[in-house]
Amino acid sequence: MKGMRYYPPKIYSDIPYLSENERFVFPPAEKSGGAIVAIGGNLSPGMLLSAYEQGIFPWYSEGEPILWQSPDPRFVIFPEKLHISTSMRKVFKKKQFEVHFDRDFAGVIKNCAYIPRPWQAGTWLTDEMIDAYITLHKLGFAHSAESYIAGELVGGCYGVKLGRVFSGESMFTKVSNASKAAFLTLARFLFDQGVLFIDSQVYTPYIESLGGQNMKRSDYLILLRTTLSLSKSYRDENRCAWAY
Repeated sequence: MKGMRYYPPKIYSDIPYLSENERFVFPPAEKSGGAIVAIGGNLSPGMLLSAYEQGIFPWYSEGEPILWQSPDPRFVIFPEKLHISTSMRKVFKKKQFEVHFDRDFAGVIKNCAYIPRPWQAGTWLTDEMIDAYITLHKLGFAHSAESYIAGELVGGCYGVKLGRVFSGESMFTKVSNASKAAFLTLARFLFDQGVLFIDSQVYTPYIESLGGQNMKRSDYLILLRTTLSLSKSYRDENRCAWAY
């Protein structure tokens, strides 16, 4: 924005462990000169939830300090833009996969960490990240969608739900279309439950094919704040039929 003063990433150390009910104020993402808003801190529930509420998420590699990021532009999917191709409609019609939610969150996130994706070099899911999101799942904020064939987990995705916002984190597939089946089933479920958009964070051609689109970070942050203001209780709004 013209005339706005931008700031380098804030570096934190010795941040205490924050429970799910405690909050932390990050530097304003819109005043960040790049994607990285802050460096350091920890992955306690309060830090993670605070970050998502402020349009920020952790994204870093093994051996690096925690990097708290808010990219510009932001990549999102709106209900009216969700795209289910003719080939995927045939997959659903044939019932090629049995899709469930939250049956094996740990299995999904660990597969996301260890199974390579063609659009991404390496993994950013460290053991610390895996443990942190499993904790968020146990607290009712992180959820997974899983595709099974004959009882075997063959694809899935996971993310964080705060009220009427869902932030998609990662996905994996062992069988063609398995991750798409899981994601599309989850997306339709979330939109039916009143979620207003899915934050896919950064552009990938894979998510673009499912309806993803870029929007300015400044516009995204306004949308996020407006949407979160509609939620009286994240925990109450997360008590939907996840036993899918």
